[in-house]
Amino acid sequence: MLAYLLGIFVEWRILAVLGILPCTLLTLALFFIPESPRWLAKIGLIDEFETSLQVLRGFDVDISVEVNEIKRSLASTNKSTTIRFAELKQRRYRLPLMIGIGLLILQQLSGINGVFFYSSTIFQNAGITSSDVATFGVGIVQVLATCVTLWLVDKSGRRLLLIVSSAGMAFSLLVVAISFYMKDYVSENSSLQGILSILSLVGIVAMVIAFSAGMGAIPWIIMSEILPINIKGLAGSVATLASWLFSWLVTLTANLLLGWNSGGTFTIYTAVCIFTVGFVSIWVPETKGKTLEEIQLLFK
Repeated sequence: MLAYLLGIFVEWRILAVLGILPCTLLTLALFFIPESPRWLAKIGLIDEFETSLQVLRGFDVDISVEVNEIKRSLASTNKSTTIRFAELKQRRYRLPLMIGIGLLILQQLSGINGVFFYSSTIFQNAGITSSDVATFGVGIVQVLATCVTLWLVDKSGRRLLLIVSSAGMAFSLLVVAISFYMKDYVSENSSLQGILSILSLVGIVAMVIAFSAGMGAIPWIIMSEILPINIKGLAGSVATLASWLFSWLVTLTANLLLGWNSGGTFTIYTAVCIFTVGFVSIWVPETKGKTLEEIQLLFK
């Protein structure tokens, strides 16, 4: 949101330089983040493992039960610390990998980064004059919607939010697609042009709200929860690579697709979101309230 605001007043080179500041703050803050308890236990640093877990859970919480569960889980996985590619075909590895990577790829193929990166162009094509201000408004909406998600994710569950989020994005994108299709058949001087412009803006804002309510953050949460610890590092890296690869692909093609046909572009994104609803309904388990060890039992 801050980047959108600064983008109204400064050129992109200055904005890029200003991006150094949050990176610097993040680097400094990393020194205060406790190490992963399971990783510490895996490499045999038991005292450090218990200390880190106690810091994360709170000093007034009894962690003895969780400590024993993690030790039992690691005792079984440590028998074979090296995973061969052929072993990934086992259900307990194959299914979590498919779900984690699939969610991150579908997150990008929904076109969200295309909408974010080219929002000013989209709003201009829709006939909205203050496109930069509208883009900043989208940033505000995303922040507020994400705050609501923080409250909802452990109350309503990950799976339900993903389904609602994907369905909401599909409906919102369909509204945008229809408004762009109709603009081609309405006279430029018609009062309907203004209505269709507002409809496009409402659709984009609704899409951002729906995305922030589930598909924005939850795929990353799901991925961290369902991957077995002995492949978490490698599989997490592969999933992240896939996410950014498809982000690059969507960013590369979005402007070309918008130049080809705006309505057609949003129709494609709508189809992806509809497919995502089916993918989540069939394959994604509910992980709310479950420990990592309990989640692993779902894939055996």
